[in-house]
Amino acid sequence: MIFIAMKYLMERKRQTILTLLGVFFGTMAYVGVSGFFVGFQGFMVQQLVNNGAQVHIEARKEYLTEHVLDEPFFGKNIIHIFWKAPPAGVEGFQEVQSPSKWYKRLASDPRVEAYVPQLSAPALFTLEKNSVGTTMIGCDPKQQVKVTTIGDYMIAGRFTDIAVGGNRIVLGDELMKRLGAAMNQTVMASVGVNPVPVPFKVVGRFFSGSRGMDLQAFAALADVQRTNLTPNQVNEIGVRLKDYKDADGMARTWALSSPERVESWGDQNANILSIFAIQTALRYSMIATVLIVAGFGIYNILNMTVNQKRQDIAILRALGYDAFDVIMLFFSQGLIVGIVGGFFGLICGYLLCRYLQSLSFMPATPSNPQGHLHIALTVGIFAQAAFMALFSAAFASILPARAASKLTPIEIIRVGG
Repeated sequence: MIFIAMKYLMERKRQTILTLLGVFFGTMAYVGVSGFFVGFQGFMVQQLVNNGAQVHIEARKEYLTEHVLDEPFFGKNIIHIFWKAPPAGVEGFQEVQSPSKWYKRLASDPRVEAYVPQLSAPALFTLEKNSVGTTMIGCDPKQQVKVTTIGDYMIAGRFTDIAVGGNRIVLGDELMKRLGAAMNQTVMASVGVNPVPVPFKVVGRFFSGSRGMDLQAFAALADVQRTNLTPNQVNEIGVRLKDYKDADGMARTWALSSPERVESWGDQNANILSIFAIQTALRYSMIATVLIVAGFGIYNILNMTVNQKRQDIAILRALGYDAFDVIMLFFSQGLIVGIVGGFFGLICGYLLCRYLQSLSFMPATPSNPQGHLHIALTVGIFAQAAFMALFSAAFASILPARAASKLTPIEIIRVGG
């Protein structure tokens, strides 16, 4: 049966080659495009997940709405209240209310890998005539490198050097450029509500490739609390989980039982994740279109083969081949096209991905000094590509195969086959 199917395919070499090329390019395109998009999305998710905490426990702040103060000012009995100037601003807390309770809760949760208390405050850094406003973050350095990847971005000094205290600071690369600062220099920092500048010694420099992050400064938590005149206060606790996929569920659960605002990394980056969903939909739509075209090519060549081989079908049926045998004869032709085209498409798709990985397209970072593209080469992508190639070939072969199986020797002879 396979020999006859191959013979029929070889008799129409041009059409067979064109159909093979359709499956080949469809499969290769799926591997290449999927590798690029999945790799890029994986890289972005990794940056979002690892650069910051996976769960953020922050001091709750709510925006005032127009009628939120109606009852406190006028009581429950007055219904219609109109403000000339509606209440505006923010209400809430400046710090996490009970950080010690959170520490105990996080330390006892087996799903939590590490956590770090932080105090973020607006700061004005000055060096000679240069002044730059930014954010100064106080943290436990040993815990910070466990929760985030800040330690991997250090290009001078070590992040944990600020752990000894004594007003030591690590600055982002962009911040150091704007200040004109160098290692071991002293910069003046006015933090929060404290107008008195405090000297900090630069002991480290990091470069993440994100300008916003590279404008930040890190110091020991106690030093920032003292400079900010807020001893023992923290306004955020960053949490790293053993499985980042648990972040959404844990954040929602924790938010129900605490006065703090608890958000996952997905909540804070919902717009980026929605873009990923659109990219995935476009990727599947584009590849589906290519494979549909390839499927029509397979259907066309098999349909023409059925019409041209009516006499051969009559002979086979007369020799004892039943309807199932005829179905398998033409169905196997479609599978052969799908298998061969898909096989070579997978190989060339892999080579295409390897080539894309060698391109220096992204900004250089300490974790990717060459700036190579991030291309995914997961087994799932190749399995999906192979399945789609076989599925399109099999689906396109069904109708011609069923039509061939319904032909009988008498009908073929009656119509002059």
